[in-house]
Amino acid sequence: MSGEAQTAGQYIKHHLQNLTWGQLPDGSWGLAHNAAEAKAMGFMAIHLDTMFWSISLGVLFLWIFRKAAKNATAGVPSGIQNFIEMIIEFVDGSVKGAFSGRNAMVAPMALTIFVWVFLINFMDLIPVDWLPQAAAMMGTSFFGMDPHHVYFKVVPSTDPNATFGMALSVFMLMLYFSLKIKGPGGFFAELAFHPFPKWAFPINLVLELVALFAKPLSLSLRLYGNMFAGEMIFILIALMYGGGWMLGVFGGFLQLGWAIFHILIITLQAYIFMTLTIVYMDLAYQVPEEH
Repeated sequence: MSGEAQTAGQYIKHHLQNLTWGQLPDGSWGLAHNAAEAKAMGFMAIHLDTMFWSISLGVLFLWIFRKAAKNATAGVPSGIQNFIEMIIEFVDGSVKGAFSGRNAMVAPMALTIFVWVFLINFMDLIPVDWLPQAAAMMGTSFFGMDPHHVYFKVVPSTDPNATFGMALSVFMLMLYFSLKIKGPGGFFAELAFHPFPKWAFPINLVLELVALFAKPLSLSLRLYGNMFAGEMIFILIALMYGGGWMLGVFGGFLQLGWAIFHILIITLQAYIFMTLTIVYMDLAYQVPEEH
Protein backbone atom coordinates (compact mmCIF):
# COMPACT_ATOMS: atom_id res chain seq x y z
CA MET A 1 0.00 0.00 0.00
CA SER A 2 3.03 2.22 -0.19
CA GLY A 3 2.30 3.33 -3.74
CA GLU A 4 4.86 4.75 -6.14
CA ALA A 5 4.38 8.35 -5.03
CA GLN A 6 4.62 7.68 -1.30
CA THR A 7 7.71 8.50 0.70
CA ALA A 8 8.76 6.42 3.71
CA GLY A 9 7.16 8.96 6.04
CA GLN A 10 3.90 8.96 4.12
CA TYR A 11 3.90 5.15 4.10
CA ILE A 12 4.28 5.01 7.88
CA LYS A 13 1.63 7.68 8.49
CA HIS A 14 -0.77 5.89 6.16
CA HIS A 15 -0.43 2.63 8.07
CA LEU A 16 -0.95 4.36 11.41
CA GLN A 17 -4.14 6.15 10.37
CA ASN A 18 -7.55 4.65 11.15
CA LEU A 19 -10.48 4.50 8.74
CA THR A 20 -12.47 7.25 10.43
CA TRP A 21 -16.12 8.15 9.89
CA GLY A 22 -17.62 11.33 11.27
CA GLN A 23 -18.74 14.89 10.53
CA LEU A 24 -16.70 16.61 7.83
CA PRO A 25 -15.85 20.35 7.83
CA ASP A 26 -18.75 21.10 5.44
CA GLY A 27 -21.24 19.62 7.92
CA SER A 28 -21.82 16.37 6.03
CA TRP A 29 -20.97 12.93 7.43
CA GLY A 30 -18.49 10.64 5.76
CA LEU A 31 -14.98 9.21 5.77
CA ALA A 32 -11.97 11.33 6.67
CA HIS A 33 -9.52 11.81 3.78
CA ASN A 34 -6.52 12.55 5.98
CA ALA A 35 -5.35 12.71 9.59
CA ALA A 36 -6.31 16.39 9.95
CA GLU A 37 -9.92 15.70 8.95
CA ALA A 38 -10.06 12.73 11.30
CA LYS A 39 -8.81 14.87 14.18
CA ALA A 40 -11.29 17.64 13.38
CA MET A 41 -14.18 15.16 13.65
CA GLY A 42 -13.71 15.10 17.40
CA PHE A 43 -15.14 12.74 19.98
CA MET A 44 -18.10 11.51 17.90
CA ALA A 45 -15.87 10.06 15.17
CA ILE A 46 -15.86 6.27 14.79
CA HIS A 47 -12.85 4.17 13.79
CA LEU A 48 -14.58 1.76 11.45
CA ASP A 49 -11.61 -0.59 11.09
CA THR A 50 -11.19 -0.93 14.85
CA MET A 51 -14.91 -1.61 15.30
CA PHE A 52 -15.02 -4.08 12.40
CA TRP A 53 -12.09 -6.20 13.56
CA SER A 54 -13.03 -6.06 17.24
CA ILE A 55 -16.58 -7.23 16.58
CA SER A 56 -15.57 -9.77 13.93
CA LEU A 57 -12.95 -11.37 16.14
CA GLY A 58 -15.39 -11.41 19.07
CA VAL A 59 -17.93 -13.22 16.88
CA LEU A 60 -15.19 -15.63 15.72
CA PHE A 61 -14.33 -16.40 19.35
CA LEU A 62 -17.98 -17.11 20.20
CA TRP A 63 -18.46 -19.25 17.10
CA ILE A 64 -15.37 -21.41 17.73
CA PHE A 65 -16.20 -22.01 21.40
CA ARG A 66 -19.88 -22.65 20.69
CA LYS A 67 -19.01 -25.15 17.96
CA ALA A 68 -16.54 -26.91 20.27
CA ALA A 69 -19.15 -27.03 23.05
CA LYS A 70 -21.81 -28.49 20.74
CA ASN A 71 -19.42 -31.17 19.45
CA ALA A 72 -17.88 -31.96 22.85
CA THR A 73 -17.80 -35.63 23.75
CA ALA A 74 -17.00 -37.60 26.87
CA GLY A 75 -15.05 -40.07 24.76
CA VAL A 76 -11.89 -39.32 22.81
CA PRO A 77 -11.91 -35.51 22.39
CA SER A 78 -11.05 -33.82 19.12
CA GLY A 79 -8.01 -31.59 18.75
CA ILE A 80 -10.03 -28.37 19.01
CA GLN A 81 -11.85 -29.67 22.11
CA ASN A 82 -8.53 -30.56 23.73
CA PHE A 83 -7.12 -27.13 22.93
CA ILE A 84 -10.14 -25.24 24.26
CA GLU A 85 -10.26 -27.36 27.41
CA MET A 86 -6.59 -26.49 28.02
CA ILE A 87 -7.39 -22.77 27.69
CA ILE A 88 -10.39 -23.05 30.02
CA GLU A 89 -8.37 -24.97 32.64
CA PHE A 90 -5.56 -22.41 32.38
CA VAL A 91 -7.92 -19.46 32.85
CA ASP A 92 -9.83 -21.24 35.63
CA GLY A 93 -6.55 -21.88 37.47
CA SER A 94 -5.62 -18.20 37.13
CA VAL A 95 -8.99 -17.13 38.56
CA LYS A 96 -8.76 -19.56 41.50
CA GLY A 97 -5.27 -18.33 42.28
CA ALA A 98 -5.99 -14.60 42.15
CA PHE A 99 -9.70 -14.14 43.00
CA SER A 100 -10.77 -14.79 46.59
CA GLY A 101 -14.43 -13.79 46.26
CA ARG A 102 -17.43 -15.69 44.95
CA ASN A 103 -18.73 -14.46 41.60
CA ALA A 104 -19.71 -16.79 38.77
CA MET A 105 -19.10 -14.02 36.23
CA VAL A 106 -15.36 -13.60 36.83
CA ALA A 107 -14.12 -16.81 35.19
CA PRO A 108 -16.16 -16.42 31.96
CA MET A 109 -15.15 -12.75 31.80
CA ALA A 110 -11.47 -13.68 32.23
CA LEU A 111 -11.77 -16.32 29.51
CA THR A 112 -13.45 -13.84 27.15
CA ILE A 113 -10.80 -11.20 27.79
CA PHE A 114 -7.88 -13.60 27.32
CA VAL A 115 -9.09 -15.13 24.06
CA TRP A 116 -10.52 -11.92 22.60
CA VAL A 117 -7.41 -9.84 23.34
CA PHE A 118 -5.21 -12.64 22.00
CA LEU A 119 -7.17 -12.75 18.71
CA ILE A 120 -7.03 -8.96 18.44
CA ASN A 121 -3.28 -8.99 19.03
CA PHE A 122 -2.81 -11.91 16.63
CA MET A 123 -3.81 -9.64 13.74
CA ASP A 124 -0.38 -8.03 14.17
CA LEU A 125 1.19 -11.17 12.66
CA ILE A 126 -0.56 -10.64 9.31
CA PRO A 127 1.84 -8.86 6.89
CA VAL A 128 1.18 -5.14 7.22
CA ASP A 129 0.37 -4.56 3.53
CA TRP A 130 -1.98 -7.44 2.74
CA LEU A 131 -5.27 -6.26 4.23
CA PRO A 132 -4.70 -2.52 3.62
CA GLN A 133 -3.99 -3.31 -0.05
CA ALA A 134 -7.17 -5.38 -0.27
CA ALA A 135 -9.12 -2.51 1.32
CA ALA A 136 -7.58 -0.01 -1.12
CA MET A 137 -8.54 -2.20 -4.10
CA MET A 138 -12.12 -2.46 -2.83
CA GLY A 139 -12.32 1.26 -2.16
CA THR A 140 -11.01 2.07 -5.63
CA SER A 141 -13.11 -0.52 -7.48
CA PHE A 142 -16.45 -0.10 -5.73
CA PHE A 143 -16.40 3.47 -4.42
CA GLY A 144 -13.99 5.24 -6.77
CA MET A 145 -11.80 6.36 -3.86
CA ASP A 146 -8.19 7.47 -4.06
CA PRO A 147 -6.19 4.48 -2.71
CA HIS A 148 -4.02 6.89 -0.69
CA HIS A 149 -7.16 7.96 1.17
CA VAL A 150 -8.24 4.42 2.06
CA TYR A 151 -6.94 3.85 5.60
CA PHE A 152 -7.28 0.42 7.17
CA LYS A 153 -5.61 -0.53 10.46
CA VAL A 154 -6.11 -4.21 11.26
CA VAL A 155 -4.85 -4.40 14.86
CA PRO A 156 -7.49 -2.94 17.22
CA SER A 157 -5.12 -2.99 20.20
CA THR A 158 -2.91 -0.42 18.42
CA ASP A 159 -5.85 1.98 18.70
CA PRO A 160 -5.95 3.60 22.19
CA ASN A 161 -9.71 4.01 21.83
CA ALA A 162 -10.09 0.21 21.86
CA THR A 163 -7.75 -0.44 24.79
CA PHE A 164 -9.23 2.43 26.82
CA GLY A 165 -12.72 1.13 26.08
CA MET A 166 -11.86 -2.34 27.40
CA ALA A 167 -10.03 -0.93 30.42
CA LEU A 168 -12.91 1.41 31.30
CA SER A 169 -15.35 -1.51 31.09
CA VAL A 170 -13.24 -3.44 33.60
CA PHE A 171 -12.93 -0.31 35.77
CA MET A 172 -16.70 0.25 35.83
CA LEU A 173 -17.27 -3.37 36.88
CA MET A 174 -14.68 -2.95 39.62
CA LEU A 175 -16.44 0.17 40.92
CA TYR A 176 -19.85 -1.50 40.72
CA PHE A 177 -18.82 -4.53 42.77
CA SER A 178 -16.82 -2.39 45.19
CA LEU A 179 -19.97 -0.37 45.97
CA LYS A 180 -22.11 -3.50 46.04
CA ILE A 181 -19.87 -5.46 48.42
CA LYS A 182 -18.61 -2.64 50.66
CA GLY A 183 -21.46 -0.16 50.36
CA PRO A 184 -20.93 3.56 49.63
CA GLY A 185 -19.67 4.18 53.18
CA GLY A 186 -17.22 1.32 53.12
CA PHE A 187 -15.95 2.29 49.69
CA PHE A 188 -15.40 5.89 50.78
CA ALA A 189 -13.71 4.73 53.99
CA GLU A 190 -11.34 2.61 51.95
CA LEU A 191 -10.36 5.68 49.95
CA ALA A 192 -10.25 8.21 52.80
CA PHE A 193 -8.94 6.33 55.84
CA HIS A 194 -6.04 4.32 54.41
CA PRO A 195 -3.07 4.03 54.48
CA PHE A 196 -2.55 6.85 57.02
CA PRO A 197 -4.64 7.51 60.17
CA LYS A 198 -8.17 8.88 59.78
CA TRP A 199 -7.17 12.45 60.62
CA ALA A 200 -5.07 12.47 57.41
CA PHE A 201 -8.07 11.65 55.22
CA PRO A 202 -7.44 14.50 52.69
CA ILE A 203 -3.99 13.06 51.95
CA ASN A 204 -5.36 9.52 51.91
CA LEU A 205 -8.14 10.54 49.54
CA VAL A 206 -5.76 12.16 47.06
CA LEU A 207 -3.35 9.22 47.13
CA GLU A 208 -6.08 6.59 46.82
CA LEU A 209 -7.91 8.44 44.04
CA VAL A 210 -4.67 8.68 42.05
CA ALA A 211 -4.08 4.96 42.57
CA LEU A 212 -7.70 4.21 41.65
CA PHE A 213 -7.72 6.13 38.37
CA ALA A 214 -4.24 4.84 37.51
CA LYS A 215 -5.67 1.33 37.19
CA PRO A 216 -7.60 1.81 33.90
CA LEU A 217 -4.83 4.05 32.55
CA SER A 218 -2.10 1.50 33.17
CA LEU A 219 -4.31 -1.37 31.96
CA SER A 220 -5.04 0.34 28.63
CA LEU A 221 -1.69 2.02 28.00
CA ARG A 222 0.30 -1.16 28.70
CA LEU A 223 -1.55 -3.09 26.01
CA TYR A 224 -1.63 -0.18 23.56
CA GLY A 225 2.05 0.72 24.00
CA ASN A 226 3.36 -2.80 23.52
CA MET A 227 1.19 -3.56 20.50
CA PHE A 228 1.81 -0.16 18.87
CA ALA A 229 5.56 -0.65 19.22
CA GLY A 230 5.33 -4.12 17.70
CA GLU A 231 3.27 -2.85 14.77
CA MET A 232 5.72 0.00 14.20
CA ILE A 233 8.61 -2.48 13.94
CA PHE A 234 6.70 -4.52 11.35
CA ILE A 235 6.05 -1.34 9.34
CA LEU A 236 9.73 -0.33 9.47
CA ILE A 237 10.77 -3.81 8.35
CA ALA A 238 8.27 -3.62 5.47
CA LEU A 239 10.02 -0.46 4.24
CA MET A 240 13.16 -2.53 3.67
CA TYR A 241 11.48 -4.43 0.82
CA GLY A 242 11.65 -1.28 -1.29
CA GLY A 243 15.44 -0.93 -0.85
CA GLY A 244 16.64 -3.61 -3.26
CA TRP A 245 16.77 -7.39 -3.17
CA MET A 246 19.59 -7.68 -0.62
CA LEU A 247 17.85 -5.40 1.85
CA GLY A 248 14.58 -7.18 1.06
CA VAL A 249 16.04 -10.60 1.90
CA PHE A 250 17.52 -9.21 5.11
CA GLY A 251 14.13 -7.68 5.92
CA GLY A 252 12.48 -11.05 5.33
CA PHE A 253 14.70 -12.70 7.94
CA LEU A 254 14.07 -9.83 10.34
CA GLN A 255 10.33 -10.10 9.81
CA LEU A 256 10.37 -13.85 10.46
CA GLY A 257 12.42 -13.44 13.63
CA TRP A 258 10.29 -10.61 14.94
CA ALA A 259 7.07 -12.50 14.13
CA ILE A 260 8.25 -15.55 16.10
CA PHE A 261 9.22 -13.37 19.06
CA HIS A 262 5.98 -11.39 18.71
CA ILE A 263 3.93 -14.56 19.31
CA LEU A 264 5.22 -14.45 22.88
CA ILE A 265 4.39 -10.74 23.18
CA ILE A 266 0.78 -11.03 21.98
CA THR A 267 0.14 -13.98 24.28
CA LEU A 268 1.81 -12.28 27.24
CA GLN A 269 -0.17 -9.07 26.76
CA ALA A 270 -3.46 -11.00 26.65
CA TYR A 271 -2.44 -12.86 29.83
CA ILE A 272 -1.44 -9.63 31.63
CA PHE A 273 -4.72 -7.91 30.69
CA MET A 274 -6.68 -10.93 31.96
CA THR A 275 -4.65 -11.26 35.16
CA LEU A 276 -4.96 -7.58 36.06
CA THR A 277 -8.70 -7.77 35.45
CA ILE A 278 -8.94 -10.67 37.90
CA VAL A 279 -6.80 -8.80 40.44
CA TYR A 280 -8.91 -5.65 40.15
CA MET A 281 -12.08 -7.69 40.65
CA ASP A 282 -10.49 -9.30 43.70
CA LEU A 283 -9.72 -5.84 45.11
CA ALA A 284 -13.41 -4.99 44.77
CA TYR A 285 -14.26 -7.92 47.04
CA GLN A 286 -11.62 -7.24 49.69
CA VAL A 287 -13.02 -5.57 52.80
CA PRO A 288 -10.33 -3.97 54.99
CA GLU A 289 -10.18 -5.29 58.54
CA GLU A 290 -10.78 -2.82 61.35
CA HIS A 291 -8.03 -2.55 63.94
